[in-house]
Amino acid sequence: MTDATTPHPAPRPTPEPAPAPERSFALIVGIERYAAGAAWDLPGPANDALRFRAWLLRNGMPEGNILLCLDPLADPGVPYGPADHATLRGLLLSRLHSLDGEMLWVWWGGHGVLDQAERLRLFCADATTADKRNLDLESMRRTLASDALPGFARQIWIVDACQTFEEEHGFHHTLPTEGLPAGQRVQSHHQTLLLAATRGQRAANDPGRGTGLFSDSVLDVLEGEPPGPWPDPVVLFQDVRERVERLRAHRRTDQVPALSLHSPERTEHIPPPAAPRPPRTSRPPVDQLLAALLSYPMMTDPEERQTLVSELGTRSVERMRRHAKPRIDLIGIIRALSEQPGELWMLYDAVTLLDDDEVRAVALEAAVQACAGPRP
Repeated sequence: MTDATTPHPAPRPTPEPAPAPERSFALIVGIERYAAGAAWDLPGPANDALRFRAWLLRNGMPEGNILLCLDPLADPGVPYGPADHATLRGLLLSRLHSLDGEMLWVWWGGHGVLDQAERLRLFCADATTADKRNLDLESMRRTLASDALPGFARQIWIVDACQTFEEEHGFHHTLPTEGLPAGQRVQSHHQTLLLAATRGQRAANDPGRGTGLFSDSVLDVLEGEPPGPWPDPVVLFQDVRERVERLRAHRRTDQVPALSLHSPERTEHIPPPAAPRPPRTSRPPVDQLLAALLSYPMMTDPEERQTLVSELGTRSVERMRRHAKPRIDLIGIIRALSEQPGELWMLYDAVTLLDDDEVRAVALEAAVQACAGPRP
């Protein structure tokens, strides 16, 4: 992005030559399936992880230098390790410590949430609705910036996960808050973090193609370059941001990727472009709410819709005529609840109680607010 309103990183020293591929390692995580159940399924992160692995191999990284941790929805066709909390924690604290390298790539794709303390939590494959096992991204970064990780002075982190607010999801159980132990501070590590979204935003996923929109943009840029030295991560990010801006212009996503630089000299967070987006014509609020409701699998089942109505416990819905077709039935429910102030928010509470899918809940909350205004 070159327009005058777009902030640019401060001038940086000329980078040292990139380490040789055999002196570079990668920790790659792609989680599509969670212990929380099918409602958490996320088609794409494992496919993106495999594409990134293939790019590293084409650029000369030895296969033995790649730590691949997946929980895929389909057989990836290559050996991989689990992506549960204990395994990933052990890799970060012990396995990486035992390696002798100069450069580290960290790739992570899966569900994430921004907690009340403004820290990005990345859910592990063994996360359940009651025990949302996760790793704190900032804690991970600080650990790998300390002498807990000898060597690896250059680190590039690429994280494709939502940064939606924890309170938006209506969790019934608090998040575990464990952080990773860090060693002594050192003056050698340079870390570049490329994040799919900024504070409060959802990172869009394309389940039909099986990819995250941010991951796909990163990989398109990487794969478009001829094999050679590792890329400058700031230049890479600028190319990726331009691609995501085009997706935003076509209304395929609202996310704005974020970049932060951590070095012995300073920590710098590169702000998103200040240029205003063109006005967006949104669908009518009722259509938006219908689309959000129909994204829930339970809405196609008459018995499950009846369970939903029973959970509402309001006379306005109990008196209405029901219909076998989901869309027509839901229109009747919406109209009946709209007659009383605040009752549409009861619909949100009932739906998210019966199906705690976090991604769908974000869209449903926005749709209810568009129809009914802020929660009373």
